[in-house]
Amino acid sequence: MGVLRNVAASTLGDATTYSSVDRALLQFLVCPRDHQVLEQRNQHLLCPSGHRYPIVEGIPILLLSETPQTHVEGTRSLQAGALCESMPARLPSPPPGEIDPFVQHIIAATNGLLYIRLVGKLTDYPIPYLRLPPGGGKLFLEIGCNWGRWCVAAARLGYRVVGIDPSLKGIRAARHVAQQLGIEAHYVVGDGRYLPFANDTFDQMFSYSVLQHLSKENTRFTLRESARVLHSAGGFLVQMPNCFGIRCLYHQARRGFHEGGDFDVRYWTPRELAATFHATFGSARVFVDGFFSLNAQISDVHLLPWKYRAVVYASETLRRISNLFSPLTYVADSLYIEGTVRRQVRGSMPAGRSV
Repeated sequence: MGVLRNVAASTLGDATTYSSVDRALLQFLVCPRDHQVLEQRNQHLLCPSGHRYPIVEGIPILLLSETPQTHVEGTRSLQAGALCESMPARLPSPPPGEIDPFVQHIIAATNGLLYIRLVGKLTDYPIPYLRLPPGGGKLFLEIGCNWGRWCVAAARLGYRVVGIDPSLKGIRAARHVAQQLGIEAHYVVGDGRYLPFANDTFDQMFSYSVLQHLSKENTRFTLRESARVLHSAGGFLVQMPNCFGIRCLYHQARRGFHEGGDFDVRYWTPRELAATFHATFGSARVFVDGFFSLNAQISDVHLLPWKYRAVVYASETLRRISNLFSPLTYVADSLYIEGTVRRQVRGSMPAGRSV
């Protein structure tokens, strides 16, 4: 219990408060186990079958406790939810004009090693350019949103945004950032393999630098769930690493070309990505996101040290050339896969299955 209390204390903070789940979010949510409607009762969401999910500061924790988590933060979120009745608490929002402390600490983990010198020194949130058309009020789901940088980008393009992530810390920071930037977005603690949304809910699914950390089996489960919650003809845009990328080959060689475990990056061939996404969604187009890293964004170049700016500019130049010379796709480090749902894929992974 001492360890759990330490986890809860670091996750939940010192101040005491509870709030209800926003009604606008609740209308989208279903039980991740059986997809039945959820109803709020006190500090929990319940489905007719009796499945029960805690609410912390208005954030629903819709993780399956009987299933091994794909990231340690999922375990910590479950522990925090289990203890919320005896230790209700929260961290205060950062003052206006100040960068959220969680984002300051984790920026290199979410944005890549080129951002390492920005840890603790951010003066602005690095909000990337999202390569999607204007949203026009369409419903957008980001899987693995963490502190919400891509959700902010989507909201600014006119999408109605929902972000999901197993990290309660990340979701809390995402709400802080959205509030500071005047962005309307909804956030859920959950698992991409067991999405807590009904069939045909979303118009657009997005994920960046997330599915690469899952086993290939878990990635396929997540893609099947994504297809389930997308409308027919709904769109998807997902970033994944290319095993033939120059920098990716270097990292694979360092670990002896082993598959990797836990939260290691898994590398895919372009053909493997196209086949996997096409089999799930009915369409797939692979194109270049960038070279020499998996995360650096041209929209962030003004925040980076000069020596890293050259890397990002070189990546952007090669990306543009790849639009005219497609063989460059095969040596890019970071790839996008996009498409639309051309057939409805219904089955999802059985609840509680251990993977």
